[in-house]
Amino acid sequence: MSDIQSQTLDPTEEAKLGLGAHAAALAVVCVIALVGNTVATENTVPQGLVGLIILWVMCMIGMLLTKFVPFKLPSVAWISAVGILATMPWTPGSAWILDKVSHVNFLTLATPCLAYAGIAIAKREIEIAKTSGWKIAVVAVLVMTGTYVGSAIVAQAFL
Repeated sequence: MSDIQSQTLDPTEEAKLGLGAHAAALAVVCVIALVGNTVATENTVPQGLVGLIILWVMCMIGMLLTKFVPFKLPSVAWISAVGILATMPWTPGSAWILDKVSHVNFLTLATPCLAYAGIAIAKREIEIAKTSGWKIAVVAVLVMTGTYVGSAIVAQAFL
């Protein structure tokens, strides 16, 4: 008989997506953002589409840099660097990029992403919550309360 070892999955281990999966996921997000951008603003579909295509290309360049550059930085750092460099005044075409991307409203772009992040609970998060115990619930309540109270204080002071 052969030894069969049961493989246990570490709930804190991150799942890695390939570039194709990232490209497809970003395309889906762009389609959802295009719908939201068109409904929530006075921008037309072609205006928003061109801006979102530019943002998609910047994200993919950042993902390629994350994968192939020898020193490791998080993908958000590479994507931010690509966006910053593409929109610097001395970069050829930066005025065109800024004009096209200005038709994409940030709040309509962020809302579906934040909504998904708020409701998405994967098996990994459930396993982490099970191993954390009741203390994580206390911390969560305190963090949410502190965030709400802090926001109310800032709003009261400055608005």
